[in-house]
Amino acid sequence: MHIEYRSDPPRFDGTNLLMHFVAVVDGKTFDCCISAEALEDHFGAGSALEGELREAFARGQARIREVCTQAIEQTGGAVILHSGYFRVGDA
Repeated sequence: MHIEYRSDPPRFDGTNLLMHFVAVVDGKTFDCCISAEALEDHFGAGSALEGELREAFARGQARIREVCTQAIEQTGGAVILHSGYFRVGDA
């Protein structure tokens, strides 16, 4: 399985408090995302405001992609990363 991430900036979803980003898996595009809660808990976002979440995403992008890759390898599809994904990975 070959996984790459687009360099586009993440897309903020204020209704669901998610930051969306694109993973390309074996040529197929997947809309993945990370919750505001995970960005607050693990990457230093001070609130669920868009600017704070964008900064936290940028700070944690390498780790976010690493955990997302692991999740995609397990599920075979798009994922929503919540705090639990990072707690398990950090244990």
